[in-house]
Order: sequence, then structure tokens, then C-alpha cells
Amino acid sequence: MKKSHLEAVLKRIEPHIHRTPVLSSTLINKIVEADLWFKCENFQKMGAFKMRGATNAILNLSEEKKAKGVVTHSSGNFAQALSLAAKSLNVPAYIVMPDSAPEVKKAAVRNYNGEITECPSTLKDREETANKIQEETGATFLHPSNDLDVILGQGTAALELLQDHPDLDYIICPVGGGGLIAGTALAVKHFGNNCKCIGGEPMEADDAWRSLQSGKIETNDTANTIADGLKTQLGDQNFPIILENVDEIIRVSEEEIKAALRLIWERMKIVVEASSAVPLAALIKEKHRFRNKNIGIIISGGNVDLSKLPF
Repeated sequence: MKKSHLEAVLKRIEPHIHRTPVLSSTLINKIVEADLWFKCENFQKMGAFKMRGATNAILNLSEEKKAKGVVTHSSGNFAQALSLAAKSLNVPAYIVMPDSAPEVKKAAVRNYNGEITECPSTLKDREETANKIQEETGATFLHPSNDLDVILGQGTAALELLQDHPDLDYIICPVGGGGLIAGTALAVKHFGNNCKCIGGEPMEADDAWRSLQSGKIETNDTANTIADGLKTQLGDQNFPIILENVDEIIRVSEEEIKAALRLIWERMKIVVEASSAVPLAALIKEKHRFRNKNIGIIISGGNVDLSKLPF
């Protein structure tokens, strides 16, 4: 993957996404004794960075494939992202969602004209249902995180951040399925100036941390974390990129995530989801290492169930 590839992706998707703001907080800078720059993808269309990858993946399809539509399985942000991106590009979107998914998320997908098929919540059921839709419609399957076009789209958030702040020493982002951190790591590699990419991950779902230790994709037996966007595991497309280009992953406890989430809400006055607070929690946990550095933090999204706030 060349530098020019990522630049071409940004140029391709720019007309269809928001260039999200970069915010800072004097108080948070004082707490961590460093200069932090928050790339606020909570202000992205549909409220999360996943709009970038979904848009790029659809735009890269042939006209024939676009006409037959796209399909994915997701209970969260990618379901909404693919539905909205498809709607804006006049492409049919078939979304497989577990029957246990919150009604608010199903309503959001329907609002973006996504055609929902419900199924039991196991990965096997999701995959079988998506395969059946593919066979019936000829739609192209797009994975939420384990797809190179999706990965490159997600990397444009960090590319924009580095365009605005080329002197960053680190960019820290959350790790779930691996699409965001893989894309971020590629942006850091090609556009950073001695910049390093670090991941933040809940201890309750630390498969990526263990995968970096073992050199192979690990899984979670349980994932009892408030950061519900980070429960998915790495894939064979993004893991090699992560293994080669991510410097390390810092694990944080549930209490550390909640404290960082509260800090962002109270001090920055912005609505972010728990997954978005994980990078700041990681930074605060290891703040002695980052003193006096310039640090970018990817705020991944702001799709919050307001009835389930932890404070």
C-alpha cells in the first residue's frame, strides 16, 4: 500500500463525508501534562468513523455490482454506515442484524433505507443469513473491518488529523475489529513524522493485545465491557497490517474507561460512546510516558444509548 493510495481514497470519499473537527482541552492537557488533539468522528455522518470505510468500499465497486447492492452483518455502527453510504450513492443495502439488537439501532438503519433481515445473534447465524442474501440478490458482501477498502477508508481520519497537525508524536485509537487501527497505522506510517500508532483496548476484550504477543489472531471467550463497539475480533486482512505497523496496545479497566468517558463529557462538552474514551483512558494510565508530547486521539463515535449511561 503506497502513500498515494491513501491520498486517493480521501479524495474519492471527500464529497460524501464530513471533514470532522479537531478539538483540544486545556484542562485535559494539564491532567496528562501533554498536548492532545482529539479527532472527533462523533461528528461524522451517522455519528462514527465507519462512514469513511463504508463509502470507500461502495465507491470501489463496479456499476454492475452497485446495481445489485451490498450486504453486511452488523448490530451497530457499520450497519448504519453502510445503509447511509448506500442511500447517498443510490445502492441497495441489505443489513443482517441479530434479533437482540436494540430497537433504536434497527430504527436508525431503516431510516437510512437499509433492508434489515433479523437472525439469532451467533456469528454462524449472521454469516449464513448474509450468504443466503448474497445468493438471492447477487449483492456484494462488505465486512465491517476485515476488508482493505474499508480499512483504507477508516485511515482517512488519521490522515486528516496529520494534515492538520503534522508534528504529532503519537496517534492513539481504540481497537475492536481492527479496521480503524489498521487504517490509522497506515496513515501514521506514510504521513507521520516519527509518529507512532498505539491502540487502546479494554482488559475485558483484550484479544488484540494477546494477538500482538502471540503473533496470531486470538479470540475472547467473554467480552464484558462497557465499550460495546470493541467486542469484535481481528481478521486476516487487518491483522498483518497491525502486526507490522502498530507499536503497542495498552489495556485499560472498566473503571478507567468510565473515568475517561466522564472526563470527555464533562470537560469537552461532547457526546461520545464508551469505545471512544478507551484511547484517553490508555493515555491517562501511562501518562508518565507521554509527558510533553503531541498526541492525536481518534474519537471513534458518538452513538450512545442515553438510557444506559454509566454515570
